[in-house]
Amino acid sequence: MPRMFRMLALFALLAAFTACAPHDQPDPWAGEWVDLTHDFGTDTLYWPTADPFELTVDSRGKTDDGYWYEAYSFRTAEHGGTHIDAPSHFAEGQPSVDAIPLSRLIGPAFVIDVSEAALANPDYLATPADFEAWESTHGRLPTSAIVLLRTGYGRFWPDPAHYLGTTQSGPEAVAELHFPGLHPDAARMLAEEREVDAIGIDTPSIDYGQSRFFESHRILFEAAIPAFENLANLERLPPTGARVIALPMKIKGGSGGPLRIVALLPG
Repeated sequence: MPRMFRMLALFALLAAFTACAPHDQPDPWAGEWVDLTHDFGTDTLYWPTADPFELTVDSRGKTDDGYWYEAYSFRTAEHGGTHIDAPSHFAEGQPSVDAIPLSRLIGPAFVIDVSEAALANPDYLATPADFEAWESTHGRLPTSAIVLLRTGYGRFWPDPAHYLGTTQSGPEAVAELHFPGLHPDAARMLAEEREVDAIGIDTPSIDYGQSRFFESHRILFEAAIPAFENLANLERLPPTGARVIALPMKIKGGSGGPLRIVALLPG
């Protein structure tokens, strides 16, 4: 076949393929993205016994060859800022952060708003009744849901006095922590009766500040349910309809790590 005819045949084939392509299909990624992550810097909040975030300048400026070059080193505890708790954090034999299935980190988000009660009581614990009240309006939480518990404490970040309940650091400061969390009975309901994939909260911990035994952590993590802590912008998410992507630093054998978590709002 002469080259011209071969080219014409190719163009005709491409045109036919283009005409048949599903251009009218909706874009599954269209919509507004919301960043649920606090950035890491000198004001990032950590547990009182953890060291703060450190960023060291290795190079910043023009090289001898005339081009710009930046490089930094950083140091951080696993559990500070917006981060993930892997189930291994409080449950022996459960997955470390690198072994959490992606299916538990990506999926539909369901936002339970307990901010009215939590802002009135820094030691508030979200109970099964809070979840049942939500379900009476929005329907039963489905299996494999990503549950996000909104306490309203994201508005206080990064003020330690209001967000943590103390400006002190060190072991003595742990007794001064006051912030809301999840009641162990609610953790048990989510793990055993709803079988959720993951849970997140806009406070430093799934357990409230005054917890001594971290029961909610232990219940959830024994069921291999990871937790996202210190989330941002939960007030921008609807009760249902958003989708979440929560991808942590993949630290081999880690009990947690820094987390970049985003949500796609329904179009």
